[in-house]
Amino acid sequence: MASESGKLWGGRFVGAVDPIMEKFNASIAYDQHLWEVDMQGSKAYSRGLEKAGLLTKAEMDQILQGLDKVAEEWAQGTFKLNPNDEDIHTANERRLKELIGETSRKLHTGRSQNDQVVTDLRLWVRRNCSTLSAPLWELIRTMVDRAEAEWDVLFPGYTHLQRAQPTRWSHWILSQRL
Repeated sequence: MASESGKLWGGRFVGAVDPIMEKFNASIAYDQHLWEVDMQGSKAYSRGLEKAGLLTKAEMDQILQGLDKVAEEWAQGTFKLNPNDEDIHTANERRLKELIGETSRKLHTGRSQNDQVVTDLRLWVRRNCSTLSAPLWELIRTMVDRAEAEWDVLFPGYTHLQRAQPTRWSHWILSQRL
């Protein structure tokens, strides 16, 4: 639950946070890249809440429609961030509440923000790793080809930042592959 300042953690502290610390802690500039997976996770979670009987069908539909509107704003570049938006999650929650009211609060039934962060990051990594798969395999193939072609090339190995025994270039290349 947010404090009067709108910050999730604001109720535990006396006085305002130094603006330098606010800027240092701000993650919204990075979190914005998670908006799609945040919507995806929240939609799936609302369906799960309805299936478990914790949301009515009407409440789930209202939440899903609100999330669709929030996603549309992000996609069109019209989503407006608020200075109190700590991260992508609080920004989306705030906007959802503006659109559908108190029903939006039910979306966090049994789900902490930490759960939401982990889910979003896992979805984002899964989606983005698939785009790296082909280039990574090509890099690995190239490294193996170079190791085969340069089997006899020696160079000084190092231990404790000092030259040590001669090492095969091919062995070093292949050690990077793992």
